[in-house]
Amino acid sequence: MRYLICLLIIACLPASANDKSSTCYGTTSAGRLEHAVKLPASGNNFITYSYVARTAGRTWVHSEVQAIMLDAWRLLETEQTDKVYKYAETGFKNGGEFKPHKTHRNGLSVDFMTPVIDAAGNSVHLPTHPFNRFGYDIEFDGTGRYEDYHIDYEALAAHIVALHKSATARGHDLWRVIFDPELQPYLFATPYGDYLKTHIEFSKKRSWVRHDEHYHVDFEIPCEKEPVS
Repeated sequence: MRYLICLLIIACLPASANDKSSTCYGTTSAGRLEHAVKLPASGNNFITYSYVARTAGRTWVHSEVQAIMLDAWRLLETEQTDKVYKYAETGFKNGGEFKPHKTHRNGLSVDFMTPVIDAAGNSVHLPTHPFNRFGYDIEFDGTGRYEDYHIDYEALAAHIVALHKSATARGHDLWRVIFDPELQPYLFATPYGDYLKTHIEFSKKRSWVRHDEHYHVDFEIPCEKEPVS
């Protein structure tokens, strides 16, 4: 009986009583992370870009980032019931340099593979495997087409909105979203366009890589400054 009571008490404890919250230091381009959490490999409407890369430790994030991401996917289960999503690179368990990325160093940066529709009009995952550098070598044309796939702009816009709503509900925000400026007008043409224009800071210039096969999200969560030695 005492054993059962102990189990019930543990089960009812809040997560923070058993798990340490993450602490980020510095910036996305010069920082580190403590008490990171590893993203789940899959859920009802999402999946990792690579089980190999996940095993290699490339999908760790700040605990609040994970909570925001999971909340957003749950929201999309009811708003975009037939859509599927795929996350990509995030960062190492302790943060720090994360080649070939210039950021992703303190647990607040996440890449998401672009949602796509196939030739039959179905929401499918963009193919990610070693032969296309886990999706990062894919190049869409000026309208968002690649082979038999077309960017699902509505699903993409809905995801960014869901991330923003989930972040603000937890007292945070999105710092910026990096997505190919030439393709952004298609996002703004969706039913979510006005919300995106009002609440989201998009990249206005093309970055050192195009960001068409994936979109990069930096979350705005308070970080500690590195102690002065």
